[in-house]
Amino acid sequence: MTQPLYAIGDIHGQPGMLETALTRIEADGGPNARIVFLGDYTDRGPDSRAVIDRLIQGQKEGRDWITLQGNHDRMFSLFLEEYPQNDERLLVGYHWLHERIGGIETLAAYGVNVVEGDRIYQVHAKARAAVPQQHLDFLNALKPYHQEGDLLFVHAGIRPGVALQDQTTDDLIWIRQEFLNDPRPHPWLVVHGHTPVKQAEHRGNRINLDQGAGYGHPLACAVFEGRDCFLLTDTGREPLLP
Repeated sequence: MTQPLYAIGDIHGQPGMLETALTRIEADGGPNARIVFLGDYTDRGPDSRAVIDRLIQGQKEGRDWITLQGNHDRMFSLFLEEYPQNDERLLVGYHWLHERIGGIETLAAYGVNVVEGDRIYQVHAKARAAVPQQHLDFLNALKPYHQEGDLLFVHAGIRPGVALQDQTTDDLIWIRQEFLNDPRPHPWLVVHGHTPVKQAEHRGNRINLDQGAGYGHPLACAVFEGRDCFLLTDTGREPLLP
């Protein structure tokens, strides 16, 4: 029998939703369930700090948790470098502290409030003092992808037709239309987040588990047995079919 493998979509600073997902997974697969987290732990939601604390705690307890990097996680870590950087994949005029991105909410969870008139260097200094080194280490250790059997877990997707070892981190955490609009089969069933949808969806060659938790919508969690996928709900498993 294939060992179940679990996945949780984009959390975006929602610790309550994360606990609900973990409770559902433990009820289905026990405390030692193997879980892949698809990235974007931070931004937009009310408490990104608590989400990272929970993930660090689980890994310290020896949980079989695999944490992938999302584009929001990289934007956070880039801002916290010695000289703050802006992700080059953002639209012109956007930055991590833009009201639509969510960095302001993330910093608020660390006690750093951004107010009108603040300069980047001032916010950067306060952020560097407030964010624990343990959190920086966590962000910098996130994996670009996880491949297991016929499944490939990645935050945003892959560039179709490119070998896995030749994929760029930018594509793995940022790609959209070139991946989403390609109906051709990939070497694996690709499980991803990054692009919010109203409900988790199976497109035959890929599965999207980003239900928009950052905007207050339910956080998706799923279980895989081989290529078969089931969403975990309050009432148990529901098949997710193409």
